[in-house]
Amino acid sequence: MIHDMRTQIRAEMQAVFPHHDTMVAEFYAMQEYHLGWRNRTLAPELADPGKLLRPIMTILACEIVGGTIKQSLPLAAGIQLLHDFSLIHDDIQDNSDLRRGRETLWSIWGIAQGINAGDGMFVLAHIAVQRLVDVGVPADRVLEIMRRFDRSILQICEGQHLDMKFEGDSSISEAAYTAMVTRKTAVLIACCGELGALAGGADEHDARALSEFGLHLGIAFQMQDDKLGVWGDPAVTGKPLAADLTRRKLSLPVIHALAREPEHGVMHRLYRTPVGDDQLIEAAIVAMNQSGAAEAVGALVEQHYAQAYAALARVRVVNQGAYAQLRALADGLLGRQV
Repeated sequence: MIHDMRTQIRAEMQAVFPHHDTMVAEFYAMQEYHLGWRNRTLAPELADPGKLLRPIMTILACEIVGGTIKQSLPLAAGIQLLHDFSLIHDDIQDNSDLRRGRETLWSIWGIAQGINAGDGMFVLAHIAVQRLVDVGVPADRVLEIMRRFDRSILQICEGQHLDMKFEGDSSISEAAYTAMVTRKTAVLIACCGELGALAGGADEHDARALSEFGLHLGIAFQMQDDKLGVWGDPAVTGKPLAADLTRRKLSLPVIHALAREPEHGVMHRLYRTPVGDDQLIEAAIVAMNQSGAAEAVGALVEQHYAQAYAALARVRVVNQGAYAQLRALADGLLGRQV
């Protein structure tokens, strides 16, 4: 079932790309490269598209309240295109060379073309959502979905602003960090639940409950990711041990540990040394273990999962099969190792 959804999501995303003349073919091909549909030479290819968590959740939210996959596919495609637009710009802002095991768009074609390709995908995301009218969603409801879609995008930009502002600032509090990831990561997952429900004809009660479900699921997802960034098994994650420490990333476990040691402590000393100097990494891992960071973040993950499930329980379910699939999706994220 999920595999079939992935195929339909990809087809809907492809349908959004306009017919164009050869002069601008590269502009769209670069975007298709980022999406995994072309290789570095821009020849057709099917690479890893990522988990497609967000569009799948959008479809399931629509179906739970009695809608159909047909009603939700344009929105699902738009949400995935929006997510991928944000990744194009995020890679530029983070100076990242790799994404999903492939060279990033900007690292091949340059920053200016990368920004422009990301801008194009931002517009395609909106065009995708507008296609809801073509599948029978009433125009006034589509307009409301578009309003909330754009409001969510603005919050995501707020989160990215905070992320860049906080970079290198080891005095950031856990509350400030949570406020940042709520905007940057969780808001879009909340959007999947809320807008998917609206596309399926839900009222405000169910849309709000699914929004809250997605918000807490998104926060838990990011916090779990932060744990894996320090304690994830390299054989499973494909990343080095304590990757976030190596990169000097200020994730939640790091912030927790920094707040619980003096300025001359090993964590503070590590985060004052340049990336590439890894002499203190092993001692920093010991310090993080002693700080109880893993346990503290794990407890927060469980707390947000409990809040997500409590919100999901408030939804007046029409399609039990879709509910079971959404619940299974959330359950799978809780203990994930990658």
